[in-house]
Amino acid sequence: MVKASPGRRRAGLLMSAVAVLAAVAACGTGAQQAGAPRTVPGTAAPATDGPTTTPASPAGTRCHTPELRASVGRNNPGAGQENFPIVLTNASERTCTVRGYPGAAFLDASGKQLGPDPARSPDPPGTVTLAPGDSAWAGLTFANPEVSGARAATPAALLVTPPDEREPLKVTWTGGEVPVSGNESTVRLITFSPGTGA
Repeated sequence: MVKASPGRRRAGLLMSAVAVLAAVAACGTGAQQAGAPRTVPGTAAPATDGPTTTPASPAGTRCHTPELRASVGRNNPGAGQENFPIVLTNASERTCTVRGYPGAAFLDASGKQLGPDPARSPDPPGTVTLAPGDSAWAGLTFANPEVSGARAATPAALLVTPPDEREPLKVTWTGGEVPVSGNESTVRLITFSPGTGA
């Protein structure tokens, strides 16, 4: 019987461990590619990419739709990208919070949705505390359809749903064409930050 040297034995154990980890990782990747639901805390209820969980802040401090005003700030374009801030302002007389992402959907003049729901950036959601009159903004970004070649449409409005609420706010859209299908048609949302994004 030939005795393996300690160095060879360690190398064999390390290779076995790497093989096991690779197998586990492959299983996880397969589940994600198969469309397994994922949970993203602090997201608006109407979004369609999986269930959401209750935000870290208690429901009693969360800003509710009737307490908020929605607006879309000025475009800050760059490198073929269009970047708009979706702004929520606390119009109530109490301090409340928003956390994570808003729900968003472009609508035509008849109220029909244009294109799919926006995708979400992988940024970790944070809680923004809004005193009366304070604002928080979430980024809405997409490739300019003239640059990307995506099929485009000009919305009449943007429907904005505050995080973890079901009732939306409707904002007139004045930002021009948006991608609705085809090459580079993904519209993305970035989590809320304090201020107006101006």
